[in-house]
Amino acid sequence: MTKPLALLLLCAPLLGGCLFAGPRHQGPVTAHFDGEQFHNLEPVERLGLGDVFDALRAEPRGPWREYEEHPPGRPPPERVGAGQLRVTFINHATVLLQADGLNVLTDPIYSDRPSPVPFLGPHRVRPPGIRFEDLPPIDVVMVSHNHYDHMDLPTLRRLEQAHHPLFVVGLGNKALLDGEGFGRVVELDWWQGTEVAPGRTVTAVPAQHRSNRGLTDVSATLWAGYVLSTSGGPVLFAGDTGYGPQFAMMAERFGPMRLSVLPIGAYRPTAFRPVHMGPEEALQAHKVLRAATSVAMHYGTFELALDGQDEAKYHLLWLLAREPVRPRFWALAFGEGRDVPPLEPASTPAAASRD
Repeated sequence: MTKPLALLLLCAPLLGGCLFAGPRHQGPVTAHFDGEQFHNLEPVERLGLGDVFDALRAEPRGPWREYEEHPPGRPPPERVGAGQLRVTFINHATVLLQADGLNVLTDPIYSDRPSPVPFLGPHRVRPPGIRFEDLPPIDVVMVSHNHYDHMDLPTLRRLEQAHHPLFVVGLGNKALLDGEGFGRVVELDWWQGTEVAPGRTVTAVPAQHRSNRGLTDVSATLWAGYVLSTSGGPVLFAGDTGYGPQFAMMAERFGPMRLSVLPIGAYRPTAFRPVHMGPEEALQAHKVLRAATSVAMHYGTFELALDGQDEAKYHLLWLLAREPVRPRFWALAFGEGRDVPPLEPASTPAAASRD
């Protein structure tokens, strides 16, 4: 192994300890909060250090290239009109969603490393697909949880300064952003919603994961995905998650998804699978959600696990090619944006796509 991958995975929170730990949620006991820690819908075993090292030795490491410079994608439109939906993959879990004149950014990260310190942790292998300066006006930022590759404070500060958006976070995370001087922050519990524009809501939904920014705040704040209501049907940003019962629950509550943004990377070693979906689980989630269109994310930017830089993407494409009717599940290029077709009538299967 050419890089101390285990250290890359573990050094930031270990070295952070109490110093980098985030605030803890304080609130009443619920079905998924025991007064101290949050819990998944189904129990997920937490790996100890020895388990992690054993898991990392059990499977081969896929190849990653050194940093490669790539030209940025074309600037997205400033806004899209009523009934329209456009999705742009920027990098990692950072996706631009544009619908009904509203611009929403998910888990934005433009930093070189997802780490509490600038000299440790995995380094990005390519620039973001859309330059920060080319982002359209950002109205809403949805942050799924407080891990450094999803809640990147340097990027959030830039967004606050440049766009003054509404930040939507899970329970317990508002205190951290409030302490940083952010002006508009709302925190949500699972299944709780907030209006982000007239007639448009964001609802927090369960994810199967965990949270922490140091050693002393494990699962002390809530992790979540989000469903954005649009005039053309619901849009899911699943957050960082393993496969679990939450997808069937979302399908029951919201109906077919017009668009689902689903993670596919950091799924090897197998021991990481309970909290990270791979391509097989993402395809299953697409089906359970009855999504007309899905988009892959959480791959190809930071070396966070054993799967190679392009492994998740090409595994997904291989799986799609084997389907009797190919689902509309896009693996967009970095910086690529596409208009998302509207939902079709319930009696008509979603159109197949060669993409």
